[in-house]
Amino acid sequence: MKRVYLDYAATTPVDPRVAKRMLPFILEKFGNTMSLHSFGQEAKTVLEESRDKVASLINAKPNEIIFTSSATESNNTALKGCALSLPKGKDAKHIIISSIEHPCVVESAKWLKKQGFEITKLAVDKYGMVNPEDVKKVIKPETILVSVIHASNEIGTIQKIAEIGKICRERNVYFHTDASQSFGKIPIDVKSMNIDLLTASSHKIYGPKGAGLLYIREGTKLIPLLHGGGQEKGLRGSTVNVPAIVGFAKAAELCKKDMTKEAKRLNKLGNKLVKGLLKIQGSHINGSPKSYLPNIINARFDFVEGESLVMQLDFKGIACSTGSACSSTSLEPSHVLLATGLKPQEAHGSLRISLGRFTKQSDIDYLLKVLPDIVKNLRKISPFKNSYKF
Repeated sequence: MKRVYLDYAATTPVDPRVAKRMLPFILEKFGNTMSLHSFGQEAKTVLEESRDKVASLINAKPNEIIFTSSATESNNTALKGCALSLPKGKDAKHIIISSIEHPCVVESAKWLKKQGFEITKLAVDKYGMVNPEDVKKVIKPETILVSVIHASNEIGTIQKIAEIGKICRERNVYFHTDASQSFGKIPIDVKSMNIDLLTASSHKIYGPKGAGLLYIREGTKLIPLLHGGGQEKGLRGSTVNVPAIVGFAKAAELCKKDMTKEAKRLNKLGNKLVKGLLKIQGSHINGSPKSYLPNIINARFDFVEGESLVMQLDFKGIACSTGSACSSTSLEPSHVLLATGLKPQEAHGSLRISLGRFTKQSDIDYLLKVLPDIVKNLRKISPFKNSYKF
């Protein structure tokens, strides 16, 4: 059976060039970066070289980057580390997030609310876009942090980060963005975009799992969540995962080199896919038609349940999802799609198709060949089958 992977927004395979770069640091150059001997200093040197490589992808200084284990850790550190760095008793306890954030940002905000912080959620329009003017309206003297995802992991909508960042900078409010899906795929400049804190992840860009980063602009106050031996400038105590970080850096290097070319290729494939999807009666595309990542297409189909689509496609060897991989086992409709104004039954009928470096035109052709019949057959057994005529 033909196997097609179209769930790159959930995770990516490790690029063979990345694996090759990592191997010596697993088998031979395995020293601890905190050790004084040559093994440790060898590891320390490649750690700093890796920091330089990932920093260059977002126009940051190497000393503004700390490595973490994941985007989830980075996002938790950004929100909690910023909030808890306040002097005891300080009145500024207001945090703003968008209504389409990844679950790890949402859950971090919920936790902070239990600690006495006030949380405001920004609404989005039908395309999943935050209006910068809304940010301006809800910021108040007590606001300490605004967190808005750069590009949605579910619908691909790209936010007006530079505008939001400018507003925050003018109001002396820290600005964080989760760039896990956009890092390595579209240009990011933390300086021109007025970003104070930025999250990125290795396994979204063909690097290994177990490595992420947090950009922290010089002067930004943050306390660590993990206390230990003083690694990562004292902001993340833990033995450094050198092989994963080396892989992360190599993956970032490859993305930087091929970003423009790859974006054009994925746009071409994505446009072909969208045209084919819209030929299916009762189909719709979720997300912005103008500002979107080139590799994420979120479609919905009237009177069809998304999880059933995923299972039927899997029987045909095609891997897709209904939304965020972190929420894929939940029977609740996507909070992102609900935030765009979709009804629960509409959100339940959505399918996320995400393309990547190893996606070929034949993969898109195969999906478009089998999907119409799957939709048709699922509609035949739908409890709403008498409500439509397709």
